[in-house]
Amino acid sequence: MTLCLLQDRNLIRSRARSARFALARINAPLAPSTYSRPGADIALVLDRSGSMSGEKFRLAKQAVEQGIQRLNHKDTFSVVVYDEKVTVVSESQSATVQAKRNALSELAMVSPRGTTNLGEGWLTGCGEVARHLSNERIGRVYLLTDGLANVGITDPGALATHARELRMRGVSTSTFGVGEDYDEVLLGQMADAGGGAFTHIRHPKEIPALIDHELGETLEIVARNVTLTISKQTSVQVTPVGPYPFEETDYETIIRIPDLVSAQEFELPLRITLPKGIDGDEIFQEVFVSDKDDVLKGKPLPLGWTWASHEDNDNQPRERDVDYVIAERYAAMAREEASTMNRDGQYGLAAKRLKQVAKRIAGYAGNDRKLNRIVRGLRRDAETYSHFMSSLDRKASYSSSLYIARGGTKHSLRKKWSVSPTPKD
Repeated sequence: MTLCLLQDRNLIRSRARSARFALARINAPLAPSTYSRPGADIALVLDRSGSMSGEKFRLAKQAVEQGIQRLNHKDTFSVVVYDEKVTVVSESQSATVQAKRNALSELAMVSPRGTTNLGEGWLTGCGEVARHLSNERIGRVYLLTDGLANVGITDPGALATHARELRMRGVSTSTFGVGEDYDEVLLGQMADAGGGAFTHIRHPKEIPALIDHELGETLEIVARNVTLTISKQTSVQVTPVGPYPFEETDYETIIRIPDLVSAQEFELPLRITLPKGIDGDEIFQEVFVSDKDDVLKGKPLPLGWTWASHEDNDNQPRERDVDYVIAERYAAMAREEASTMNRDGQYGLAAKRLKQVAKRIAGYAGNDRKLNRIVRGLRRDAETYSHFMSSLDRKASYSSSLYIARGGTKHSLRKKWSVSPTPKD
């Protein structure tokens, strides 16, 4: 199965506009044992500012060693370090045994110093990746820092814009923040825009394993440049629930999804706003998924609703499996916003935001235990976020919220899905 769809409700109001939710599950195929993955162009960009001295930089070097040992002759790699200046320790080159040995020898002589020109260091790594990148290859930059961007480009919006543009050219970005002094919002926005992941590293000892995990997933990518397209009428509006880039015209909405790895199940919630109509009439949209190499190609699936009275709408059953995903995503996005507000000292606003989402979910939770558990969690967190939070606790909360808001949980869907078959070879 490539694409499955589930709707929260099947009726819409004939005398008023309606907002409904749907859930698209995209199933990436399991890579066969004979699968020949695309070549990867990798840049490892390390913060070498003074705050990285000691265990942090030693373990960052270890992570680089583990990472490049994963690569083979079809891949290229580069290593970049930065403080207020940027140094290309190893220019982009094929991942031969000798090239790896030389790069590690050069990196061994690098030690921390200075301040943090994160923007130029990252962009230099992107430039190294772009030297070999082609339409058939995977380009990814891994940026590791423990500090703030205080030299060069420091504006989060500007860096996110660069990340978005580079993603469109085939260079994605994943970010790693170590400790309690880096800017989690900056790294989160860069990863979002860059089509990668943001990882909070609470303790330096976690650096090698977390970077190794992220690089390992990159080397298992089976579907690139994935999009979900919803063909629709002019009066219908479709938006993703979450920070996914999308383009909307009068007749379709195209949502960009991160690359998918072998056997991954990805859930994308959709919010659909529908017009008024005549009782008993129906309205349909078509949904299909596509990717660069047609790995996910399948038949389009319909999303459909029937116009009915207010009374029938109010009495219709809800598909709780969709409600659960939608509630968890909105709760996670609220916690993400509240973390930023708490960081900025806006404790009252942080609590208010969480209470607003709790109230909205409570409005349709009824006596459902799982939904009410989400509501109680938000109300408890409203109290926590209404006071000063330590930097480490706030960063951990922000990181986990980003993970959930971007589809980092899986749900066992009990109801029968509408299914399109995976094409046969």
